[in-house]
Amino acid sequence: MSHFPRPQAVIFDWDNTLVDTWPAIHDAINHTLVAMGHDAWTYDETRQRIRKSMRDSFPGLFGDRWEEAGKIFYARFEESHISRLQAIDGAENLLEALYSKGFYLAIVSNKRGKYLRQEVEHLGWGKYFKKLVGAGDAQLDKPDPSPVDLALENSGIPRGSDVWFVGDTDVDLECAHNSGCISVLIREQAPSQGEFDEFPPSWYFSNCMELASTLNKCDVWETDQQVEQTL
Repeated sequence: MSHFPRPQAVIFDWDNTLVDTWPAIHDAINHTLVAMGHDAWTYDETRQRIRKSMRDSFPGLFGDRWEEAGKIFYARFEESHISRLQAIDGAENLLEALYSKGFYLAIVSNKRGKYLRQEVEHLGWGKYFKKLVGAGDAQLDKPDPSPVDLALENSGIPRGSDVWFVGDTDVDLECAHNSGCISVLIREQAPSQGEFDEFPPSWYFSNCMELASTLNKCDVWETDQQVEQTL
């Protein structure tokens, strides 16, 4: 861990990084697919195929009718996304630990900003984050670096190696790469051989508390170095 200094900022993905939202997403996408004359997906197919924002993914799925499909999706999603929302184990402990140590924290999500902010408010987590950036809030969505720039706006922290971008998918790792940030993969399943060859993660953690422990050690290491320099 001593190879990296303490980051100035940690930017998180939202869906399935800090909260489990797959049940609501799976229900809404299948409702939409069937309504638009497509076959429904299995749960695993939903997890594999839902990566990018609606404006980047729905045209490929539904062609010229993608905006119609979007309305169907969100009408269904609004019915249950709050009631089905579940925090991932250790997520709030991680946020509390980083917040108490003064890290600049932000969210960059490909969920529409309106729903992202509703979910953060529902969990009472707004106090932890300086910025909440959802799909449509920036000029372009992940994996473009535009939402990272917006998340860091007025912070005095430039995007780069002083910023860790934490997420669970290839799109998150690509966004970190495009932004020049340190990419951090966090999920229960370790990356398989060749899975992220194009945009490999700088760090992998199996859960939130592993990440919290590592950042705590990073903080301690930096403090020790500062004491040595003083002496």
